[in-house]
Amino acid sequence: MSQFHLGLIINPLAGLGGPVGLKGSDGVAEQALALGSKPLAAARTRTALECLRAVQERLEFLTFPGPMGADLLAEMGFSYRVLGELHDRPSSAADTRKAVEQLQEAGVALILFAGGDGTARDVCAAVREGQPVLGIPAGVKIQSGVYAVSPRAAGELTARLIEGGLVRLASGEVRDIDESALREGKVTARWYGELTVPQEGGYMQQVKQGGVESEELVLSDLADWLQDSWEADVRYIFGPGSTLHGLAQNLGLETSLLGVDVIENGQVIALDVTEAQLFELVAGHPARLLVTAIGGQGHIIGRGNQQISPRVLRAVGLEHLRVVATKRKLGTLQGRPLLVDSGDVQLDDAFPDVVKVWAGYKEELLYPVGK
Repeated sequence: MSQFHLGLIINPLAGLGGPVGLKGSDGVAEQALALGSKPLAAARTRTALECLRAVQERLEFLTFPGPMGADLLAEMGFSYRVLGELHDRPSSAADTRKAVEQLQEAGVALILFAGGDGTARDVCAAVREGQPVLGIPAGVKIQSGVYAVSPRAAGELTARLIEGGLVRLASGEVRDIDESALREGKVTARWYGELTVPQEGGYMQQVKQGGVESEELVLSDLADWLQDSWEADVRYIFGPGSTLHGLAQNLGLETSLLGVDVIENGQVIALDVTEAQLFELVAGHPARLLVTAIGGQGHIIGRGNQQISPRVLRAVGLEHLRVVATKRKLGTLQGRPLLVDSGDVQLDDAFPDVVKVWAGYKEELLYPVGK
């Protein structure tokens, strides 16, 4: 049986800014590391590659030295060849572009890359038209439609391709937000191109649909309901996004549009917290977690809110999670489930099949969850 040659590129710096509240990682990796952030890209890639164990004998990876792929493949026992040379400095955007060029020259069937929208831009800048690629989500903000909905989904889709399953190729958009503007509360996404990606069933995420929530009456109703039901001495975690920001404004509270904030007894007690700060606030203390769905995509955990980490979720308890979303926002999903991608597969599996969605005054909907 013929061997399947698979390219692998890991951006080791991807996602560093998320847990420490930096809204991204571009240009702030050193700052994120100084704040205590730990690299996550290799761990998320490992989750994807675990799905390839059954086809391991048919598979050879072509990858790059050290943290860009070789370290992980050696640790997992996969067959691989190393292209390029090892540098003393951290990998860069130029390294990603050069890696794409070398993998294409080597004739790989598919390029797997782990990162965020910045990594997708680098891949797009170097890839030839028609070269299949697939993103393993490891960044903070992921607007682009070239990533699987989770690392596990990326692995399952790749395994299906290796096993000879029918996998349709389609064009996926590469989009990226200006992170400098994002840190000032301005959301401006730009189109950078398109990539050829395998696309099948619910494996691939949709391009994010943005826009400030316009259903002010619904948010006002939701604020009235929440105000009527505040629990004394319970800490309410408000995730990022215009829906929850608008809800807080209707409560007369000043929160961060794109950060994670904590409210207790009707007052903001912590603004734009890091993962470590959030865990300290909720560990051993009663808490409730409010998140919203990303319009058009459906992610409620793992996109732009990495401060809400697996240990934070466990400390709060999944039974205390509520999704806040208007019917209009749910309608943008066109029947697709809400998605969770916490970075912890066991925790993702522990999510219920349906979650309660607050959609209006004393109006709760049941909506399915995909993992």
